Amino acid sequence: MASRQHVLLVPGFFGFANLGDFAYFAHVRDFFTRYMRRNGIDGEVRVVQTFPTASLRRRATRVVDTLAELTDVDDGVVHLIGHSSGGLDIRLLTAPEVELPTTLDVEKYASKVKTVVSLSSPHRGSPLATLLSSVLGAQILRLISLVTIYTLRTGRVPIAAVFYLVRLLSLPRIPGVAQGTLLNNIYRDLLSDFSGDRREALEQFMVTVGHDQELLAQVTPIGMDLFNTTTFDRPGVRYGSVITCARPPGLRTVLNVGASPFRQATHMLFTAFHRITSRTPPMTIALLPQQRHALERAYDRVPTPRDNDGMVPTLSQVWGEVIHAAWGDHLDAIGHFYLPTHVPPHFDWLNSGQRFSVTDFHAIWRDVAYFLFR
Repeated sequence: MASRQHVLLVPGFFGFANLGDFAYFAHVRDFFTRYMRRNGIDGEVRVVQTFPTASLRRRATRVVDTLAELTDVDDGVVHLIGHSSGGLDIRLLTAPEVELPTTLDVEKYASKVKTVVSLSSPHRGSPLATLLSSVLGAQILRLISLVTIYTLRTGRVPIAAVFYLVRLLSLPRIPGVAQGTLLNNIYRDLLSDFSGDRREALEQFMVTVGHDQELLAQVTPIGMDLFNTTTFDRPGVRYGSVITCARPPGLRTVLNVGASPFRQATHMLFTAFHRITSRTPPMTIALLPQQRHALERAYDRVPTPRDNDGMVPTLSQVWGEVIHAAWGDHLDAIGHFYLPTHVPPHFDWLNSGQRFSVTDFHAIWRDVAYFLFR
């Protein structure tokens, strides 16, 4: 084992880490900090400050920048963990002979990577990305981003905005002019609840989201088919994946969410996401025996192409060794589930009714830690 081992956490799209106190990976970072200290593992745990919706090449460049900042002054091996599209960033970075828009020696830093772990990543694309890459989808994405940040920041769900999002996602043929006008009004109303400084930071974040959305087209099923034909695993690096699958929304999940109108509102949003994501085009995935057995152990069967975690088809997430497969939605595994009494508290902006727990969270990350440091 190397004297220093570093863990880099790479957010998916939205990239809340850019806003500092919006803690995308807070619970995961805390877990690894404690785990490494208890087990005498020297190294740093760092969250990559990524671009929210930029292309995979630009996002991978941010990972290289962080690798350089860290290992130029504190050499050692590096473990990369990417959630959602962050898992694609780190696959691209470690691909042999990859070319990225940077003056840094990518090969030098990629050679320091020991393990690559993807978490709920769309390795074969997601139908939700297809919707969000449309003109209307860009407006929806901006409002989803602000609703997410608003909820995490204030602890309150903007019910009117969520209801309108559900309506848009369920009825995509509403006249575009009316959609754009009302979307902008809701957006401005939400933004007005923040202080001046915070509003300015959010506006800058949303400008970034609005100006560069190449990522969305790249993570569609068609886009990922091209990515996979040109991006290969690096020899000597261990690749693993954490898989999530949500039970379909229905009466059971409605009851699990509880009577809170705020939580029920976001459950409606989860329902819309889940139904869109289930519209997966036929995909042929040649699962390895280990991958198949891991999925069967977790779910009592191999998931179908329609199974998903609310944002990414479950089968789309399989890449390399299946480290852990869990029942949960797209955000549960990074600590965004409902448990406000925990210290520190867990907040959920997409209540899926999966009953994901702290025990489930720790089970995932213990398996990931074993995969990294064994």
